[in-house]
Amino acid sequence: MRSCILFFLLLITAGSLSAQNVDTDSLKNKPKKENFADDWAALTKYQQENAALLPPKRKEKRVVFLGSSIFEFWKQKDPKYFNNGRYLDRGISGQISPQLLIRFRQDVINLKPKVVIILAGSNDIAGNTGHVTLEKIMDNIKSMAELAKLHHIKVILCKYLPVYQYPWNKSVPAAEQIMALNELIVAYAKQKHFTVLDYWTPLVDERNGQRAELTVDGVHPNVDGYKIMETVTDAAIKKALKSRN
Repeated sequence: MRSCILFFLLLITAGSLSAQNVDTDSLKNKPKKENFADDWAALTKYQQENAALLPPKRKEKRVVFLGSSIFEFWKQKDPKYFNNGRYLDRGISGQISPQLLIRFRQDVINLKPKVVIILAGSNDIAGNTGHVTLEKIMDNIKSMAELAKLHHIKVILCKYLPVYQYPWNKSVPAAEQIMALNELIVAYAKQKHFTVLDYWTPLVDERNGQRAELTVDGVHPNVDGYKIMETVTDAAIKKALKSRN
């Protein structure tokens, strides 16, 4: 009788241990959810839009606009410009160039565009996250351009819009820094035979800031400013699509 009881207890113990092992194994194999609590580059902002986006059709000439508030506010102020189904706005207000670089695979490469328009550097200059050198900004722009070329995406690099003074950081010599950055961007684009999109020239005033009638705050364009940008953007896209690079 005693031996039967011992045998029964051993069976129960073995079964319990087996169940624990199964539970442990299932927990190990269970896929972990990504934690975006510290989503520095705001990867979640366009995740749903990207997931809902169908692959481009065979002859579709998809274009991604990668930048910060200039691009994000553009779609808000003139949504019709982006209603053609080909232009994808992936601007996020306040972002600096390393954040754009982090987003580049998700918000550009994976969308399989024919062209990417890269507008970067102003928030870096403004000191949104501390001091950043022009050389570091260019390193990030170059990395994005090289990634695009590797994936057969035509590159358009933008001369940044003129800014005389940042309202939130008046100590920065904005006009001087943006002009210097634009020179570096143009030189690099010429070296690599990338298309240059000049937003600076049609918007600039005598102080090397934005023309008062075309801006809301000296940094961001109003609707009239965006209309001018649309004209030069469309021309640059046509040029890029015809280029060999």
